[in-house]
Amino acid sequence: MNATQSSRDSRRVSRWGARLFVGLQYLLPQHGLSLLMYRLARIEAAPLKGWMIRTYARLVGVDLSLAAEPNLAAYPHLAAFFTRALRPDARPLDPDPAAVLSPADGTISQIGTIVDGRIIQAKGHDYSVSDLLGGATDAHHLFDGGRFATIYLSPRDYHRVHMPLAGDLAEMTYLGGRLFSVNPMTAQRVPGLFARNERVLCLFGTDAGPMALVLVGAIFVGGIETVWEGEVAPALSGLRCQRWHYTGKSRRVHLGRGQEMGRFNLGSTIVLLFPPGVLAWDPALAPGQAVRLGQRLGTLG
Repeated sequence: MNATQSSRDSRRVSRWGARLFVGLQYLLPQHGLSLLMYRLARIEAAPLKGWMIRTYARLVGVDLSLAAEPNLAAYPHLAAFFTRALRPDARPLDPDPAAVLSPADGTISQIGTIVDGRIIQAKGHDYSVSDLLGGATDAHHLFDGGRFATIYLSPRDYHRVHMPLAGDLAEMTYLGGRLFSVNPMTAQRVPGLFARNERVLCLFGTDAGPMALVLVGAIFVGGIETVWEGEVAPALSGLRCQRWHYTGKSRRVHLGRGQEMGRFNLGSTIVLLFPPGVLAWDPALAPGQAVRLGQRLGTLG
């Protein structure tokens, strides 16, 4: 067998493996498995939780030198370790006030312009902004012709999400849905993935106009939290959709540039939306590129 034939066979096996991986996700009890992970990640029994934290840190290669608390024994359970804080100096913010910051550590899945109300998911796949935002709100009109960035957080990444710009929270919506994996392999094979999965939409008003941060859940993601409401997902009450409004003075939520706004209890995906004419993405950014919290993604103006 020559090298060319061997390479073709290897790619064929890889494609079949990817199809099997994605196909199984349609059959698995996604919410049941995720609820099990939710409970396991909150076990506080010292021997078991200590073993889970040490094993997880070793398997995914967590860089403890960046953690505000590098002592694994100090974490009460695995979920607390997932959402560990970083040292204050670990992720400096771009000093240019016109810079739009990366909201998290992760990898650019896709970045670009919203064309005809649709967002690129992967090669050959796109989905509508209306579906992503739940279809029950007119907010998708705000982003027609605007800019989007999709950032994938792997299990080894920092799991807190921060503000790309300062803003006032206008509304938050929980949208129930499936819990497919959101890794690149699945994104290439599940149509409308990010508009099908459970997600939390946060709509902000900023000096540059509206901004949406959509926190997309995934299988084994045992919770999505925001700093103003606490845990929003999983919706243990069985709700399929719920919306909160924050326009009154008593409900005002203002978050500064770079301030924490939420967190995932394991890796997942963030979709960031801006209206047209507000910013230009950094032309050096491309799918597959790693980004870090506080890094410039684009520039206002």
